Amino acid sequence: MTLERTLILASVVFCIGLYGLLSRKQAVAMLLSVELMANAGNIVFAAFAHFKGGPSSQLFVLFALAVTVAEVAVGLALVMLLYRRHGDTIVDLASEAKE
Repeated sequence: MTLERTLILASVVFCIGLYGLLSRKQAVAMLLSVELMANAGNIVFAAFAHFKGGPSSQLFVLFALAVTVAEVAVGLALVMLLYRRHGDTIVDLASEAKE
């Protein structure tokens, strides 16, 4: 697989995530879409580390993965809080119930 094909794959994955983020109302689906977008960025980092960089580039990829894992942990905590407070994970309910 060449660098161009890898970047095209990352672009497609990012666009799928962006579409899911803009078209869904459930918080879990939105979180999964953001995860797809972050994974597209990780694909790009890994591709450049493989084709252009050295061992220091691989450390950057590992750091980006660690940030993605932290983002998912915070996102799941927010989804659980939303469900406990409103009984559903629809994001529109949370914006309507501001106190």
